Amino acid sequence: MPRIAKELSALELKRLEHLSGKSNSTFAVGGVAGLLLQIAPTGGRTWLLRTTVGARRREIGLGGYPDVSLSQARDRARDMKEKILNGIDPVEERKSARAAITAAQRRGLFFSEAVDRYLTTKTTGFKNDKHRAQWRSTLETYAVPHLGKMLVQDIGVYDVLRAVEPIWLEKTETASRLRGRIEAVMSWATVAGHRSGDNPARWAGNLKELLPAPSKVAKTRNQPALTAEDAPRWFGVLGQRQGIGSRALEFLALTAARSQEVRGATWDEFDLAAEIWLISGKRMKMDREHRVPLSPSASTLLKALPRMQNNSLVFPAPRGGQLSDMTLSATMKRMHHADVEKMGPGFIDRVSKRPAVPHGLRSTFRDWIAEHTNYPGDLAEAALAHKISNSVEAAYRRGDMIEKRRAMMADWANYLAGKDVKLNKFTIT
Repeated sequence: MPRIAKELSALELKRLEHLSGKSNSTFAVGGVAGLLLQIAPTGGRTWLLRTTVGARRREIGLGGYPDVSLSQARDRARDMKEKILNGIDPVEERKSARAAITAAQRRGLFFSEAVDRYLTTKTTGFKNDKHRAQWRSTLETYAVPHLGKMLVQDIGVYDVLRAVEPIWLEKTETASRLRGRIEAVMSWATVAGHRSGDNPARWAGNLKELLPAPSKVAKTRNQPALTAEDAPRWFGVLGQRQGIGSRALEFLALTAARSQEVRGATWDEFDLAAEIWLISGKRMKMDREHRVPLSPSASTLLKALPRMQNNSLVFPAPRGGQLSDMTLSATMKRMHHADVEKMGPGFIDRVSKRPAVPHGLRSTFRDWIAEHTNYPGDLAEAALAHKISNSVEAAYRRGDMIEKRRAMMADWANYLAGKDVKLNKFTIT
């Protein structure tokens, strides 16, 4: 018959001391067969349950003393024996639980980490550094303070609401973009295996029920544009200014192109003999190749530009890199202020009364087409590289009407130069 250990009291337990030697000393404490207090040479005390599981001898740790009291140790030992009787190996059970926790921690990802990983992966496809910086700035300014320390699998609809609601009424456009960018990060986290379920930043059938529609809150403000009538005066003032920024702005006006398309233009995109500028799809907003017919004025401007050695940019910055968008904006702003100082009206948008900006020149060009010429609207839309809204027409159109646009761009250049253009007399053949 096995020997039954005496049940020690809490006071007797406290009086136990390590026996001489370098190895741990163990003492049966009674109450549960196989329950031991292990004392290390350093004085540290832990609970062990020595028992048999199947055909194997096991020593199962039950925690340290005094964090786990004598009565708690006996309760834990009884629980372990109950599991063994039910065919459960407590040691293997613990291993499985620890493995599950480790796997969950590896899957767990903080929102701030998800933002970094998403931006590293996705923004390499963005066309310009400004767009990439805007994504990071919006998320870090408005989303990370609220969601950054949350695991992506724990983020719910009302967590996203905490991030976007404070700016929804005052900065509606920014808030709407923020919501879309949070949705993109959360979508990436789902596909990457860090979360499951519906996207809490989704608009339809989700945040749409909790926030007023952006169109009902605030209307998007258009970029301030010159009036078509004031464009020749502005172009004349621009022609008197020196510097690569002024020439880039002049070329932008002549071609009705976007700022990033002009600032990133390289010499190999131009066929000056054929007077065509070919912009690859990867540099275009709509991801489609765009041909721009060059007016004689635009060609003359390009031929007069110096070419830097080992630099393919047509309008390089003074230090050799690409001009910043602010360079063109600052040029227009200085032109406006200089005109005002001379007691002039400045160069302002007719509706908003704000100083005109480079992107607004595309609107000026479009207004000139609509109000001063008989050129059809689709020709202007092709010049601006806009998407064809009619899906049937878009499916069948293959050409870009470049020769018809060539005549239109030449007339536009003459108009900007203040030449005698017979407005509303154009005919298209």
